[in-house]
Amino acid sequence: MAILIVHSHVGTRQFDITEGQNVRDALDTTDWRVRAACGGVGSCGACVVQVESGGVSPLTLSEYQRISADARAQGWRLSCQLRVYSDTHIHLEHLAHTSVWHSIPTADLMPSPCKFREIGEYHYGVAVDLGTTHLRVTLWNRKTGQRIASRKGLNPQERFGADVLNRLDAALVNTDTAQELSRLVRNAIMKALRDMLAREVGEIRLMLPEIGLITIVGNTAMLALLTGQGYSDLLNPDFWQARIDCQPIDYKKWQSQWLLPNAKIIVLPPIAGFVGSDLTADLLATQLCNGTQGAFLLDVGTNTEIVLWTGKTLLITSVPGGPAFEGVGIRNGMSAESGAIWNIEQNENGLTLETLNHEPARGFCGSGLVDAITILVSTKVLKPSGRFAQPNGGDGYALVEGNSRTVITGCDVDAFQRAKAAIAAAMETLLELANMTWCDIERLCMCGAFGRHLNIQNAQAIGLLPPISADKIELNADASLAGCELALLNENGLLLFDEITANAQTFNLSLIPDYEERYINHLLLKPIRAETAHD
Repeated sequence: MAILIVHSHVGTRQFDITEGQNVRDALDTTDWRVRAACGGVGSCGACVVQVESGGVSPLTLSEYQRISADARAQGWRLSCQLRVYSDTHIHLEHLAHTSVWHSIPTADLMPSPCKFREIGEYHYGVAVDLGTTHLRVTLWNRKTGQRIASRKGLNPQERFGADVLNRLDAALVNTDTAQELSRLVRNAIMKALRDMLAREVGEIRLMLPEIGLITIVGNTAMLALLTGQGYSDLLNPDFWQARIDCQPIDYKKWQSQWLLPNAKIIVLPPIAGFVGSDLTADLLATQLCNGTQGAFLLDVGTNTEIVLWTGKTLLITSVPGGPAFEGVGIRNGMSAESGAIWNIEQNENGLTLETLNHEPARGFCGSGLVDAITILVSTKVLKPSGRFAQPNGGDGYALVEGNSRTVITGCDVDAFQRAKAAIAAAMETLLELANMTWCDIERLCMCGAFGRHLNIQNAQAIGLLPPISADKIELNADASLAGCELALLNENGLLLFDEITANAQTFNLSLIPDYEERYINHLLLKPIRAETAHD
């Protein structure tokens, strides 16, 4: 990794950048984007920056053609052609208009397939991962198998509550609110698409009719609120393990609202009431069912979905285990954005806190919270019970003295304990139902943004992850989006989803006799026992 220091008329920022990455792509993942309109091929000349110092790539033909000799001598470059190989300072004179949409880091995306045959007359397509907190959208040329662009942004429905149940209640109380919840997401997806077309293609109006297919995955509640169908069933316990119909009642009317005249919009069906099609996408992307040995998959979000592959069948459940990992209910909690504490290490000189984009600490994202609690337990500031060794009057404990943004409170620890206990107890319950032990597990896939920066050893030390070899644990930040993309690129995408879940069994843990006792046992901040789940 290298550090890119960017100076502009509004201040100075620094960003982590992969060595060899071009500046345009690196900044597109942040809120300091360069101006652009050609997809990064060096033809528009809009993305100029001035190199002040650092190790960078030599000038390209595009730069010789579009930058004068005098400007080149002064260090002016095209950011889409400029690759960084060591810590580098640049001056960015003209920032692009601020956007809520950022590119998804390439490292988080699954590799693009080499080539696919043309599918239909309109071969551009869009994949959408519709989450409670975030939307992830990618634009594809399905003829060539090329991912043209990606975008990530907040789900605007959060104004009706961060929790799924709050949004469902709001929709049930008022029909107009239900329609507004649907409109907000639809408009957000279209804004992300327009942003991609404007910056990567340079044309919006003529390109919208060329979109031939949109595939959408998400948790069941988000899909139901998008289409306006099925959300009332989600609050009925009888539908917890049943399939929820999330398809729009009047498809033609619903499709016309997207203003994409030639696009077929496929909402990939969820598995059950609180098990969405994003989980099926995870399974497709990770190929979890291809092995003959035991494997777990966790999709940690606002709602955590858990799958055990026995080698023959899928056992599936979900628990309300995600909010704490996404910063919800934590005094200084936040999503993984600039200023979020994502890594904490202890050494002889004390604690070293790393924040995203090296910004001043603003709070903890999920991985930072795991590190913080692990360190507090190891230094005996916290007892395994989750109580502070020394009373602090409810003010909490500051990891950095005098910095209120680094405070962990007793309520924060309690929220984390409840979330991690629900996940651990669910995994052990599924193991017992399958008559398996941890020794039978050869693979564990951690999906969702929470796992992007997770320290596996710390997660195991406080009982969030099981006692299996760390090399058997995989972190897949955007697997659900990758599975949605595979469905987009395959003419039988819907069939792929049906085949994966044909033999799946869903379980409501509230009906399992020993689940509550396991949950209570796992509230302690200590490693999961390696013994069998039923011993």
